[in-house]
Amino acid sequence: MKRDFMFTSESVTEGHPDKLCDQISDAIVDDFLRQDPFSKVITECAVSTAIVFISTRFASEATVDLAKTARNVIDRVGYDQPDFNAKTCSILTNIQEITTDDRAVDERTLSDAAIEQIPVRDQVTVFGFACTQTDAFMPLPIWLAHQLAKRLTAVRLNHTMPYLAPDGKTQVGVEYHDRKPYRIHSITILASQNKINTHEISLKQLQEEIQEYVIDPIFQTEEIQPDHKTRIFIDSDDPFAIGGPSIHAGLTGRKTAIDTYGEYARHSGAALSGKDPSRIDRVGAYAARYAAKNVVAAGLAEECEVQLSYSVGLARPVSIQVETFGTGKLPDDAIATLLEQQMDFRLGGIIRQFNLRFLPFLTKGGLYQKLAAYGHVGRLDLGLLPWEATDKAKALCQ
Repeated sequence: MKRDFMFTSESVTEGHPDKLCDQISDAIVDDFLRQDPFSKVITECAVSTAIVFISTRFASEATVDLAKTARNVIDRVGYDQPDFNAKTCSILTNIQEITTDDRAVDERTLSDAAIEQIPVRDQVTVFGFACTQTDAFMPLPIWLAHQLAKRLTAVRLNHTMPYLAPDGKTQVGVEYHDRKPYRIHSITILASQNKINTHEISLKQLQEEIQEYVIDPIFQTEEIQPDHKTRIFIDSDDPFAIGGPSIHAGLTGRKTAIDTYGEYARHSGAALSGKDPSRIDRVGAYAARYAAKNVVAAGLAEECEVQLSYSVGLARPVSIQVETFGTGKLPDDAIATLLEQQMDFRLGGIIRQFNLRFLPFLTKGGLYQKLAAYGHVGRLDLGLLPWEATDKAKALCQ
């Protein structure tokens, strides 16, 4: 296992075409669940120049206007240029209402025996990770990349840099000594600009303003600061890029590393967005994060990766594995046994504990759409998400 290394993670703004698709898909999931918490829905989205394609399969009593939901998301994200905007883009929908033999149930009212009878319908291996590198128990590279991406959006919306367009990318490289963050190796920011007034903005002005209004404020409170050797790249290879769906197409579920741990830890290949809570490939990832975070919060390890493997037709994972990368206070298999004893990894148990069917109704503006940009885990800006709680830490220590 390497102790000294350099690692990079990237994030994107909410206007990146892939993230735009994720937000449209999850906004549709929110709309279904707000009307009918027992909806089953899978929705995918693709965008390109002036066109949006939505494919949705559902079993629900809800009535959702897919095109209206998509236009609302596009408008909120800020696409208003002639080549792509909420008013004039074409929206194609493919809708299939499916029949299901499963009766809608409220997991909150079920006995433990009844929860045991709710099987998963998909086979998947999901991962959760946590570490002590940040207050959010997240790896530092993806944490910083997310903060820069959010700041890039903020300076556009508050008109500090009004010429910016919604699409943007960030990347942060961190040098590690003895598996701990040591210094900032590099910072990369690609910020697209609107076509109008772009000729008035020089590359030098863009770079100076991003340094002043984006990079400096984010690192102001960070323990590890950029130094004189830190390499900073700002639109260095592609100045004045327009970005957005007219330049590169987007698709739901194509940014799973950004949704999770920036590839510092493993993640499932399954998309998180566009799925209701009955899909174990989504909610299992939340449960695995919950388990890993509680292990670290309990002081049982400085780093922890939890792997859950599910098979079709079974309620419980067929495998629970833990990796603490040499930082565990107990053997990894002993920690895995503790997790199995203290946590409920059954599909129905996860839905019940996290209240996943009703959170979109209880959360202003919905929940899942907010997760679709800047990460599904480690989100301090969204209050205490149920899978970010550390309420099991004390029990794990006993």
